[in-house]
Amino acid sequence: MKTAEPGGRLHGAPEHAERVPIAGVARSQRWKHVVVITLDVSGLPDERALHLLLQEKLGFPDFYGKNWAAFWDAITGLVRIPDHLRFLGWEQLAEDVPHGAAMLRRALDNCRATYRPELVVEFE
Repeated sequence: MKTAEPGGRLHGAPEHAERVPIAGVARSQRWKHVVVITLDVSGLPDERALHLLLQEKLGFPDFYGKNWAAFWDAITGLVRIPDHLRFLGWEQLAEDVPHGAAMLRRALDNCRATYRPELVVEFE
């Protein structure tokens, strides 16, 4: 279980993870398990760069295949991605790497619909 450090980070969480309050939850419990992973996808030149970023930020293993079938396998059984993902620079990714952006969004939408209804994904 991840526990909070004085500065607000969670032990065991990536350095880019942050805690956010949950509305409607008692003050003592509102920070308990919410981790937001923010991924800046602006400026990525191609799908390979996108997969390398996903591997790094989401903690995929070294043997991650860097393709959309491998991404699906990773998010549905290989690793536990956090309940909240935030993608910054989404419009630029959709323009520069349209197939990759579409495949990523489709995989996350399918994951949420099939396995993880609590998954929150923001495309900013």
